[in-house]
Amino acid sequence: MTILVLAATGKTGRRLVPRLRAEGNDVRAASRSGEVRFDWGEPATWEAVLAGVRAVYLVAPDDPAPIERFVAKAERSGVERFVVLSGRKLDQAGGAFGHAMLTAEQVVQASAAEWTVVRANNFNQNFDEYTWREPLLAGRLELPIGAMGEPFIDVRDVAEVAALALAGVGHAGQVYELSGPDSITFAEAVRMMSEASGRPMEYAEIAGAEYEAGLVTEGYPVEVAAELGGLFEVMRSGLITEPTDTVAKLLGRPAIGFAEYAAQAWRPR
Repeated sequence: MTILVLAATGKTGRRLVPRLRAEGNDVRAASRSGEVRFDWGEPATWEAVLAGVRAVYLVAPDDPAPIERFVAKAERSGVERFVVLSGRKLDQAGGAFGHAMLTAEQVVQASAAEWTVVRANNFNQNFDEYTWREPLLAGRLELPIGAMGEPFIDVRDVAEVAALALAGVGHAGQVYELSGPDSITFAEAVRMMSEASGRPMEYAEIAGAEYEAGLVTEGYPVEVAAELGGLFEVMRSGLITEPTDTVAKLLGRPAIGFAEYAAQAWRPR
């Protein structure tokens, strides 16, 4: 069975591809800049990546418009299984955040193929890969989250669960809510990374409107800033603050904790 991994150069994709291959699977790693070129905005790139594929790891694009067309084409090409990366409790969250991911969930669930939805909390790796790395290195992370806890999940756990659902059996029709083992505040997370790295870092609370305005000033489109602001609204609501034990149940081991992540990712090189 050939497995197509979309967003193969992304946080989860670049861990998922080698894991699947190490387990003996034939994997097609696709992205705009990866081994095989795929672009949601260029349907001409779809046919080649789908040829001979039986399972797809689907990471939704920012714009949900092409998702239904892609899934329909994938089915016609012989795809029998989808595993969709999504966010925790998106079906209950409402608001601006996660519209594309929720669309992807709904489209594959309405298809004739097997499907599994993997809904995850914020990744540990958001701190050291792109998202919040530069502010932390500069010594100050400013976000509108308050004292609400977040059970950050490690992308290695997400990739392992996705591999299980893509290549294993018994996961069809399941929605897996994934989190790390402990809920901690952003201030606590920053303190742990500061201690692990030996670098001065602090967390500062700002208002949601100030956060979104800052994103627009940095060049983000207004709608993207609003969606990111919506993420923090979901977090402040407490909807996703409680940890789940899904990782431990599926993988037979505890989920990777934030302290372990911080010690590995932020130790001085």
